[in-house]
Amino acid sequence: MVNKRNLLLLVAFTLMSFGIKAQKSKKPNVIFILTDDQGYGDIAAHGNKVIKTPQLDKLHRESTRLTNFHTGSTCAPSRSGIMSGVDGNKAGVWHTVGGCNILREKYVAMPEVFRQNNYKTAMFGKWHLGDAYPYLPQNRGFEEVVSHGGGGIGQTPDYWQNDYFDDTYFRNGKPEKFEGYCTDVFFDEAIDYIDKNKDKPFFVYLSLNAPHGPMNVPQKYYDMYKDEPSISETQKAYYGMITNIDDNIEKLDKKLKKLGLKDNTILIFMTDNGTATGYRVNKGVVQGFNAGMRGGKSSQYDGGHRVPLFIRWKDGDIKKGLDVDKLTMNYDLLPTLIDLCGLEKPAESEYDGLSLKPLFEENGSTWSHRYGVVDTNRQQKPKKWFKSSVMDDEWRLIDGKELYNISGDVGQKQDIAAKHPTKVAEMRQAYERWWKHISDDFAYFEAYKIGKKLNEETVITAHDLHSDEPLAWNQSYVRDPYSGKKACLTQSYWLLDLQEEGDYQIEISRWPKESNLSFEDSIEQLGETTPWYVVKPKSVNLNIEKAILDIEGLHLEKDVDRTKKSVVFNAHLHSGRQHFEANFQDNKELTFSAFYMYVKRIK
Repeated sequence: MVNKRNLLLLVAFTLMSFGIKAQKSKKPNVIFILTDDQGYGDIAAHGNKVIKTPQLDKLHRESTRLTNFHTGSTCAPSRSGIMSGVDGNKAGVWHTVGGCNILREKYVAMPEVFRQNNYKTAMFGKWHLGDAYPYLPQNRGFEEVVSHGGGGIGQTPDYWQNDYFDDTYFRNGKPEKFEGYCTDVFFDEAIDYIDKNKDKPFFVYLSLNAPHGPMNVPQKYYDMYKDEPSISETQKAYYGMITNIDDNIEKLDKKLKKLGLKDNTILIFMTDNGTATGYRVNKGVVQGFNAGMRGGKSSQYDGGHRVPLFIRWKDGDIKKGLDVDKLTMNYDLLPTLIDLCGLEKPAESEYDGLSLKPLFEENGSTWSHRYGVVDTNRQQKPKKWFKSSVMDDEWRLIDGKELYNISGDVGQKQDIAAKHPTKVAEMRQAYERWWKHISDDFAYFEAYKIGKKLNEETVITAHDLHSDEPLAWNQSYVRDPYSGKKACLTQSYWLLDLQEEGDYQIEISRWPKESNLSFEDSIEQLGETTPWYVVKPKSVNLNIEKAILDIEGLHLEKDVDRTKKSVVFNAHLHSGRQHFEANFQDNKELTFSAFYMYVKRIK
């Protein structure tokens, strides 16, 4: 007979076993960390002898690593592929500005998939796939959002005068002041969100703006590298930004362990494109490290788009220290997470990507040969073969002409196209199939939807003007449009989709509303509290005299009262997609697009 004590032990053991099984059967949490402009070589574990990344090195040891993983060669195209599961160009994003950085509405984005499967969803940091309804992160499946505007802190859609320190970000679309350095803020907000939602499966997208320029970093992180002679002053700040990220990853990991969530959390770390700052050749002297690759951000060579990806999930038996060298792509991540998490795939969704689960389990013994293509078509009308790379596991066809085999030529120095004409022809055919697939929707631009609700104001900025000419995409060019190589005084149009016929108010301005500046005002610096290593930009007076509004066949003009902050037009407009041209004219009759436009339906 079983005595009472043994019976109690048996019950306790049974309950404990049940609890362990129940815990393991719970859907895994997902934390997706994406850094901005950090390259493959900007991690110590990849051979960089200078940078300090002990936590990323630890994560490298604990993870399966994709060593032949490719993204878009610039920010927004990379993100569009991740979020949609299709090639970034097909998803409508082949540029970072100019209205060509908006993720097509027809695609069910990654957070929407998780939300439809009863996950809590949150994003902290950079979106860069649309800055107005219905393309904002909170419109695409995220329940909680703390984000900056545009493609980086300090760009034109961002809150005025943000500089990485004590900034105003947007919580679910509403401006809110935060204390601290940007990366610290985004990690702290993510950790707080995880703490509040620890009992439910969650998907957290920690999409950082660092180490994207400008190179603004807390002093102590710059000081870690200030005496290093092998890197430039800019790289010292850049490395400091990455070490700050590394410290925050350690803080996040400790929190996951404390909450008992670490083992059943899929943690992904990757970067969005090749290094922007980590590698330079200055007068023949190499500064930084690029893991032997050629090119950096925006390049068609591997240094522009081959990036690190680490994935850790102990309860899912993701192997430690496994290197996967098969060609993998950024648009593989959504189908992979659907597979790993056992999610129901959205109806009628078709992905360009493949689930990478077989690679994690058997390292590709049954993985079929595939081709992938990356290009850098930063223009309104993409061009065939422009800055392109056709890839398989070992071969690279560059611009349809140069051929390299990276198994023995990582730096892509020896063009062997003449020796392998059959391979060149095969890869050109792969490109032609890809181009046909991704170009079907090139004739259709996404348009922000305006006027669904009365008196709901939409902010449109020069960042989204449809133009190949230089745009005032950054607040530095709003302050001084002449500060770049070419003046950012473009005359172009915005494409808006009016949801209702009615009376609309269109307000155009030189400065954003939150600046409280008039047409005659200028600014000399960011403020007295700005750290010494933050550039203090000056501004110029543009002597604006006239405001001009053209919407289809409607033409309106007004003289500018320079003591005012804006010029307001009222017009009766019909529903549908329409071109908006809102221009200023200066005292020399130079005409250029307004930097800010505010639109709302008022009747």
